[in-house]
Amino acid sequence: MLDKVQHTLGSTKRPPLVVAFRLRLPSTAMNTSPVHLASDIHLGAVSPETERHFLAWLDAVGAESKLLVLNGDLFDFWFEYRQAIPRGYTRVLGALSALVDSGVTVHLTGGNHDWWGGSYLRDEVGLIFHQQPVELDLAGHRVLVAHGDGLGPGDAGYRLLQRILQNPMFVAAFRWTHPDIGGWLARHVSSTAQRQQTQGTSGSRSRSPILEQWAVDELQRRDDLAGITMGHTHMPLLRVLPSGRWYLNTGDWVDHRTFAVLRPGTPPTLYDWHRNGASEHVAAGS
Repeated sequence: MLDKVQHTLGSTKRPPLVVAFRLRLPSTAMNTSPVHLASDIHLGAVSPETERHFLAWLDAVGAESKLLVLNGDLFDFWFEYRQAIPRGYTRVLGALSALVDSGVTVHLTGGNHDWWGGSYLRDEVGLIFHQQPVELDLAGHRVLVAHGDGLGPGDAGYRLLQRILQNPMFVAAFRWTHPDIGGWLARHVSSTAQRQQTQGTSGSRSRSPILEQWAVDELQRRDDLAGITMGHTHMPLLRVLPSGRWYLNTGDWVDHRTFAVLRPGTPPTLYDWHRNGASEHVAAGS
């Protein structure tokens, strides 16, 4: 894989809740090819250099894979108005459209920053957009894909806020705000810029072991799952249980620029993306 992923930037031209998880999508003929996974890119709040890296990575994915999973917070803010599209994402949306047109299936789950996607992403860009956690057949593995916000014990304040922000009445009211105002409000409450300055937040680090334990407990309860993958914490992590089943957190592109590749018959592998390509991720302290 790494031989194929060596791709320099100079070549790119473009800068419990268990019941909710029972949605199952049918397997496809391509479920044995390698699958690429990433989360928490936060486009619109990261640097132009990070966006260029992500675009180069998408080019590399298209050269090797037929299935890509973006597990939430692709955008730092996304809301679909009837006739307006948030600015700042043109190159990435174009690259994703090109991937779809080339035959790559792209799944996008809504995170706490971009849950409000809809028909534009589905019909215009061609993504398969999920607002809720979903079970997918990926490279022959049955995988629960969930961004991770609102899961696990604690975080009661966020759960309440999530119920408000995802309420149909709130969504309808927000759609009537001018896009400039909506974008300003989203940037005002986003903590992504501060996260970049502090290399992550104590809040995200504290949620990482909570989500890990939640996933392990769910795997022990659900013997039909090969693995669970999440994002949200911005902390890359792979834990393989003695049974061979696994929990994967793909990390982020704000601090780490990490992604994972899932192949048939083996747990996923975490990678770091660099200027000249990719290398296998080495966990802190290892």
